[in-house]
Amino acid sequence: MSMMIARQGRELQRYTSCGKRLVVGCIPYKLKKDGPFMVGMDKMVQVLVISSQKGHGMMFPKGGWESDETMNQAASREAMEEAGVQGHLEGNLGRWLYKSNRNNVFYEGTMFPLNVTEELAYWPEMELRKRRWVTVAEAREGCQHIWMREALERLLIRLER
Repeated sequence: MSMMIARQGRELQRYTSCGKRLVVGCIPYKLKKDGPFMVGMDKMVQVLVISSQKGHGMMFPKGGWESDETMNQAASREAMEEAGVQGHLEGNLGRWLYKSNRNNVFYEGTMFPLNVTEELAYWPEMELRKRRWVTVAEAREGCQHIWMREALERLLIRLER
């Protein structure tokens, strides 16, 4: 079995003209097949969250958009590297400016929905991160990033249509 390796380093990293690092991510989701159909979308959707590398809190997979890939390729790569999932990437949910928790710098992040079709048994960052399917309520409660919670709300609105 060959093991995939996560990209590292910032040599290919993209930045805005103002010097903000460009980050892309996704909200891996699936719809419950056995749930009642008269309940709200937030009861029918499960989302996959991951722990941060330091293990504090939960978040959605995200990382740098590199110069040798499209934005969609970067979002799919981050989902595979950090969460070990693949699927159908859908149209972006928006763009957010946010401040790094570790560094005192601003990033520009774009999020996409990822309708998960495959969960890998092995993935590059499986030793660094935990993954867990949660309800929308659990994700709202546990995700420490406001901009990711806003992306989740946009996903729910889109799915309700």
